[in-house]
Amino acid sequence: MSDHARSDGETATAERRATDAATLNWTGGSVELPLVPGVEGDTGLDIGKLRSESGFITYDPGYGNTGACTSAITYLDGESGILRYRGYPIEQLAEHSSFLEVAYLLIWGDLPTRAQLDAFHNEVTHHTLIREEMRSFFDSFPTDAHPMAVLAAGTVGMSTFYPDSQNISDPAAVEVTINRLIAKLPTLAAWSFKKAIGQPYVYPRNDLGYAANLLHMMFAVPSEDYEVDRQVAEALDLLLILHADHEQNCSTSTVRMVGSAHTNLYASISAGISALWGPLHGGANEAVINTLERIVADGGDIQKWVDKAKDPNDAFRLAGFGHRVYKNFDPRATIIKGAAERVLAATGADDQLFEVAQRLEDVALNDEYFISRKLYPNVDFYSGLIYRAIGFPKTMFTNCFAIGRLPGWIAQWREMLGAEETKIGRPRQVYVGEPARDYVTIDQRADG
Repeated sequence: MSDHARSDGETATAERRATDAATLNWTGGSVELPLVPGVEGDTGLDIGKLRSESGFITYDPGYGNTGACTSAITYLDGESGILRYRGYPIEQLAEHSSFLEVAYLLIWGDLPTRAQLDAFHNEVTHHTLIREEMRSFFDSFPTDAHPMAVLAAGTVGMSTFYPDSQNISDPAAVEVTINRLIAKLPTLAAWSFKKAIGQPYVYPRNDLGYAANLLHMMFAVPSEDYEVDRQVAEALDLLLILHADHEQNCSTSTVRMVGSAHTNLYASISAGISALWGPLHGGANEAVINTLERIVADGGDIQKWVDKAKDPNDAFRLAGFGHRVYKNFDPRATIIKGAAERVLAATGADDQLFEVAQRLEDVALNDEYFISRKLYPNVDFYSGLIYRAIGFPKTMFTNCFAIGRLPGWIAQWREMLGAEETKIGRPRQVYVGEPARDYVTIDQRADG
């Protein structure tokens, strides 16, 4: 482990491991809460018996201080700006790996051998077609249907064609379902896009790589040849890697919660897609583009909009700065900025928004208001610019995000099902409504 990773927080964690439990005291009693130390980062307090032994529950809106599981998949240190998949730094994976290799790592726990990766690639490649009956499924949606609604519906709809997916206790059936999902989600996403713009559906091509095949299905038309730009495909593959998992976020927690009822993988992933659709989650990169377009339309006065963001009486906020978890830089943002430059150069896209984004980043990073609040650019700040330069409309940004996050969702679902600690998700609440009262018939109820 590098010296950089040995933070004060890690030292404190090591010291806490020497203690078996913490004690909660209140007037009239106390209870011991066993410690659950992690390999790195946070140590948990096991409150599994808190209510039965004390009558109390914890209150934590947004679950910001609640660990719902132990996990060996992703390590995130928001204070130090560290992100690792299965122990591997995101910087190394972004530089050396491919999306399918990262998907294999997340789902199965280790980097694949050449033979394992070839076999995985072959399985994914030959499952890319979706059932022909689903053409009528796509045709049934209105032309203005949001692609995320179509993607979520199409994902759960696929389960009807594969009854073996219901048997989540059969490892072979689960593996086939995993391969099908990774292979077919790009096809579903591309067809939802084609439906939205009124173009013919384009079938997958098994001679193309994963990202290149997605681009081909999105942008090719039957009337002419379409050649995928290598640099654009590489940039999209990189984006998918950076989005592949991010610990217990809203959509991942949704997949785990739904899966805890022993729901099949198609339905669990569909639930995650619906959670990702939210503008506070997967829709954040679309908000960045909207903000940049607004600044450009107003004449490009960066300082004016920075001042608006700092004004406590102004509702405007700069999208793409700050993060719920990262209190330092987002390690993905640095990687993705370079990719944005390469895509813009390869596509020749109008880079006015990118130029404004760079100026905005420079002003914010040197402004004490942003520095003191640790409002650094996050991954969404540049990812939307890449999607836009490639040619995706804003409504498709989150579809692409879902394709990238898919292996993380799958890995978390598998881990959740295999953990002895797993129970069906059932949070408690603190009731603040009316106390018990008697029913009053309608003729006796007073108006107003």
